[in-house]
Amino acid sequence: MWARLAIAHQSEHQILTHAGIVGQVWRRPARQARVAQALKGVDVRSLTVELAQAAGLLLAATGRDDVHDAALALVCEPNDVLLTSDIDDLAALLTERRMSSVGMIRV
Repeated sequence: MWARLAIAHQSEHQILTHAGIVGQVWRRPARQARVAQALKGVDVRSLTVELAQAAGLLLAATGRDDVHDAALALVCEPNDVLLTSDIDDLAALLTERRMSSVGMIRV
């Protein structure tokens, strides 16, 4: 994963996520140097009430249950590439959004 992030940082592609995803990986600040470094070049979007509500609607439409995955599927734009360990859930969420051009790489 770290190598993929390094390549993405060096490219012209924008890297984005939302704050809930940061919360899923941030555990012990003293041991998070790599995560902190990786986040320096990432556009971390707020998990606003509006995004959370839209995520809830997307979850209801798909029968899935992870609000962070749903919010991530909602901030995606056509032709984005997701680095994820949850390809099955994100595929269902992206299909519901008709975002078949979004790629996914398992990490």
